[in-house]
Amino acid sequence: MPLHLTKVAVGCASLEALQNRIARRVTVDHEVRVPTRMRPKRMAELVGGSLHWIVKHRIVARQQILRFDDRSDGRIDIVCAADLQPVTPRAKRAHQGWRYLDDEAAPGLDEDPTGMSDLPPRLYGKLAALALV
Repeated sequence: MPLHLTKVAVGCASLEALQNRIARRVTVDHEVRVPTRMRPKRMAELVGGSLHWIVKHRIVARQQILRFDDRSDGRIDIVCAADLQPVTPRAKRAHQGWRYLDDEAAPGLDEDPTGMSDLPPRLYGKLAALALV
């Protein structure tokens, strides 16, 4: 079973803003490099998994993790496929850096039977702050 990561899309107010950011970062090889300070101890398990993006306290999209590359400045690049797949939004608190996400807890690509994905991000954020979702 693949292991996944979650990461907050800092400064992105919507899925569209994240899509625009990712589109600007696509390399000639159709990859996206996401820099991070810490090297995951479980890197081998993460290759083939996904990087799930959090926008406004919801996991909204994912990208496949291809590999991890060392940078000259001592940081690590999470190298992902260029295609960003929207997922059924799922509540997730913001955090710094990245966090592991088990396959069972990862949101899927299917429809949302609860209707939570239809809520406007601002309303969803207020409900999340009140611990109602």
